[in-house]
Amino acid sequence: MISEDSNTASGTPQNGGARNGTAHDGGPERRGITVRRAPKFVPFLALGGVVGIIAAAFVAYGLPGDPSFDRSAVFGFFLVAFAAGGVLLGSIAALILDKVSVRRSQRAVVESMPDSNEDDAEA
Repeated sequence: MISEDSNTASGTPQNGGARNGTAHDGGPERRGITVRRAPKFVPFLALGGVVGIIAAAFVAYGLPGDPSFDRSAVFGFFLVAFAAGGVLLGSIAALILDKVSVRRSQRAVVESMPDSNEDDAEA
């Protein structure tokens, strides 16, 4: 995940009128950015749901239960409850890892490069 700051590396505001990647003084434009590895939330949610389904199957079919209830009905009941709980726990884990990635983010300075089309047109 990369986010741009509104200040350049030197702490002065960016040059809003700069075009083609160069500042008014003819040099390349520099920007300060923040680089971090952010987790993708969907895999965490899916993994939490799958773990909830496995836990529901274990509770319904692996443990002794009341013979007056059908095991598939018990599985369906626990499937809804455990899958929702697993998705919730997966989202909490993703949020925690996202906070950790914000703390471990690094600052970098980038320079804009001229477009290769401009170089080809001059040659």
